[in-house]
Amino acid sequence: MLKKGDKAPEFEGTNQDGNSIKSSDYKGKKYVIFFYPKASTPGCTAEACDLRDNEEALKAKGYEIIGVSADSVRRQKNFATKNDLNYPLIADEERKIINAFGVWGRKKFMGREFDGIHRTTFIINEKGIIENVIEKVKTKEHAKQILELD
Repeated sequence: MLKKGDKAPEFEGTNQDGNSIKSSDYKGKKYVIFFYPKASTPGCTAEACDLRDNEEALKAKGYEIIGVSADSVRRQKNFATKNDLNYPLIADEERKIINAFGVWGRKKFMGREFDGIHRTTFIINEKGIIENVIEKVKTKEHAKQILELD
């Protein structure tokens, strides 16, 4: 997994509206890229909605928001529409971005082990450098975790 001080990888993906989203679109901007296991699950919904509800505070600090999961464009669209999410959700079914950031790996849940996305958030500065990594995401107050980093 990438860490604080690393250069953020270049990426390109398709969002819930079928539009291309590239890291170069964010050149010179600060952004939050959050990886979540599966659209429309309780924890992912809580996290996405918390970021939506605090978008103005995050934008006031200069942050753009991008969500990424291995879900399909259609599933991302349904998730965004159902929850009125107004930021891009990248459908990374081939896990190119997920692997580039190093958030795919072994997980344990309810006594079972499997491979999946580790819920992780990266804060990227204007120069494309990772300023912070949040690995212990609190889904219901994730925006607060981000805003308290400064």
